[in-house]
Amino acid sequence: MKNILMRRIACLAVMCTLIFAAAGVSADDAVLTLSLTESIDMALERSIAVHSAKTGVAVSEAERKEARTSFFPTLSTTYTAMRLNDEPTSKQSGIQVGTRDNFSWEVEATQPLFAGGTIVNSYKISRIGVDIAREEEKVTVQDVVLDVTAAYFGILKAERILEVARQSVEQLQAHRDIAESFFEVGIIPKNDLLYAEVELASGNQGLVTAENGVQLAKAQFNMLLRRGVNAPIEVEDILCYQPFDMSLENCLSAAYAKRPEIRAYEMQVDQARLSVDVARGEFYPTVGLAGHYGKYGDEPGVSGSLYDHQEDWYVMAVVDWDFWQWGKTRYAVDASKGKEIQARDALEYLKDRIALEVKNNYLTVREAEKKISVAEKAIEQAEENFRINQERYKEQVATSTDVIDAQTLLTRTKSDYYNALSDYNIAIAELERSIGGGQRVTS
Repeated sequence: MKNILMRRIACLAVMCTLIFAAAGVSADDAVLTLSLTESIDMALERSIAVHSAKTGVAVSEAERKEARTSFFPTLSTTYTAMRLNDEPTSKQSGIQVGTRDNFSWEVEATQPLFAGGTIVNSYKISRIGVDIAREEEKVTVQDVVLDVTAAYFGILKAERILEVARQSVEQLQAHRDIAESFFEVGIIPKNDLLYAEVELASGNQGLVTAENGVQLAKAQFNMLLRRGVNAPIEVEDILCYQPFDMSLENCLSAAYAKRPEIRAYEMQVDQARLSVDVARGEFYPTVGLAGHYGKYGDEPGVSGSLYDHQEDWYVMAVVDWDFWQWGKTRYAVDASKGKEIQARDALEYLKDRIALEVKNNYLTVREAEKKISVAEKAIEQAEENFRINQERYKEQVATSTDVIDAQTLLTRTKSDYYNALSDYNIAIAELERSIGGGQRVTS
């Protein structure tokens, strides 16, 4: 009995697989419903920009390790085989003084002891480079988060606008039906009915535009998530008003403390300062230790010959000092100092731009917040105005134009409200990005 049941389950699984394959169902064809948090996680996991930034960190780490090797001794080995055209002999006596075949194997080791600080400071520069790459990775992550958040609320706005367009068509259809019934009994002239029909056709065109807006918003969202552009997607509705309580002064303070761009520029200033020390190190001699070991012979086994010892070795200290280069080192130091000044200026300019960005985004949040309040009251007034004109039209004390104008006003006020609500949430995301992340996520 158990075997029969297992066979039936297996057959059912095969049939389902064939059905889905025939229907062309793929992972992207399944309707996916995501929260904002899930959307951000998926985008960060799949983002090419984030992957590239992580690779940048790995590259900087490899460069740091490369710079660290300069502290350690270097080893080299050489094996040579040489055959002379004739036996080497003394020019005066004609006595043979060497062999025609000569083989040698040599090993050398060198250890830097002092280099004027260039090795140490070069390593510090590369180590700071790793930290800069990590800050740049944070910048990329925050940019992706902002893009996904804006696209997420773009879908919600487009869906609300679509809902408003559908309601508008329903209202225009209802008005057209009333106008048709009035025309059939001779209450209104033909042109009133035609006007209602024209407005209904215009409303249907607006509905098509709104439907395309939703599809376009979802396509853009799918692109950020690296899904198929036509893959079905749904998002959880979080389009609502939530107060933003931070003051402008607190936003500016947070931006100066948290923005990864500022930290990266500060590190670049440190790199520029260390580059001055690297250039200044050329004023000093370099001191190193070298060791050499060699084996020689007239056979490949380098086991010696009648004319050479089999092996030798030596250890020596080396001091190398280019004490006159026509001001080359001084000019290099001056150039490095100039680059340090440029790095400090760039940091100050960045802080100014960030302050302006924060203030602009803060004012945008407050502006959108006020628009929401105004639009809410306008909707109440527009709905009442539309209701009154409908009733007046039914009693034939208002014209078709009055009703359609009231309906158009209601549609516009609803659209204004959802635009303001979406702009407010996107503005908050942009403000939070400008103060260094910490996005507000509601699911």
